[in-house]
Amino acid sequence: MTRRGFLAGTGASVVTLTVLRPGLMAGTEANSKIAIGLVGCGGRGRWIADLFQKHGGFQLVAVADYFQDHVDAVGEKFNLPAGSRFTGLSGYRKLLEQKLDAVVVQSPPYFHPEQCAAAVEAGKHVYLAKPAAVDVPGCLSIEASGKRATARKLAFLVDFQTRANELYQDAVRRVHDGELGKIALVEANYQCGPTFTERDRWLRENPNNPEVRLRAWGVDPVISGDVIVEQNIHALDVASWMLNTHPVSAYGTGGRAREFVGKCWDHYAVVFHYPNDVVCSFNSRQYGFAYDDIMCRAYGLNGTLDTHYFGKVTFKSTEFSRSGDVGNLYTTGAEANIATFHNNITKGDFSNPTVAESVRSNLTAILGRMAAYRKGVVTWQDMMRQQEKLEVDLKGLKA
Repeated sequence: MTRRGFLAGTGASVVTLTVLRPGLMAGTEANSKIAIGLVGCGGRGRWIADLFQKHGGFQLVAVADYFQDHVDAVGEKFNLPAGSRFTGLSGYRKLLEQKLDAVVVQSPPYFHPEQCAAAVEAGKHVYLAKPAAVDVPGCLSIEASGKRATARKLAFLVDFQTRANELYQDAVRRVHDGELGKIALVEANYQCGPTFTERDRWLRENPNNPEVRLRAWGVDPVISGDVIVEQNIHALDVASWMLNTHPVSAYGTGGRAREFVGKCWDHYAVVFHYPNDVVCSFNSRQYGFAYDDIMCRAYGLNGTLDTHYFGKVTFKSTEFSRSGDVGNLYTTGAEANIATFHNNITKGDFSNPTVAESVRSNLTAILGRMAAYRKGVVTWQDMMRQQEKLEVDLKGLKA
């Protein structure tokens, strides 16, 4: 089961996680619901709005999306008046003018940095979908917004599901404590079948329509960041988490095997070089049939850590062994992050630790993309110095 496939077909019940405490927060009384606005009302936006509702500590009060049908789908489900539904590229700014405490950003990744910066400036807590950004300037903007949020006593959480899972947390802690011994090699893979096929069809039917291009953002490497940034980042984030540092350089290649209108690649192969001669071999594919997995494995002198997004986390060393099934991580990870977000706001914990680590993983994925596009070696230092910015042509789209 792929993450995208699960989102399309899930019918599983959701466990409600509620965290409440006496105390005050901006604009609310103790134990009252946190008023949230949703920016990005597509498939995942609608899905996660439901999880926020089921948590019990939040109330959706406003929605924003470029498309009217998107905001209406969420607005009708949650009984929001027409005056609380905002459209167009700047609809999120009108949303930020409403009486709300927090913003849930689920828009296409290209727009994240601008929307998050505006939300923090407006004094709103931020819950952000991965990836944080599509390029280096965007990542640096998110990093700055996270620091600004902390300074303004605002919560800012980036939603990586693996980092919210106890099995992953315990295993990575053991890696950091040295229980695997010296690590020389890490392996990370993201394998799945074709994704965004419906959006490819939309673009084929109307390739010159800018609104169709925006609806089909998943096949646009500028709006999405390409598959290595938009989706494969899940595997690279676990590798970054295990190694607890950024790579020194990367060598990559890849391309397109399937016929697709969009310009995104559908396979990557990248070798990342980390400090102390640690090598991380990464590959991904988004075509074909039968095999799906999001995995990351660390090989140490004293043992191995083997992790799978839809499967087991297994830690085996000379001194300790543990294996457990993560279950429905796609949902439970988001539920746990929503509960943490609520807890951080109500308890006043604005340290926002997910921001810096998510930016590091995001930059790692961008380094891999740059190396693959160039079919050569790119160093971290060169990437940060060049700060290549991706630009979307927004002509023809309503403000």
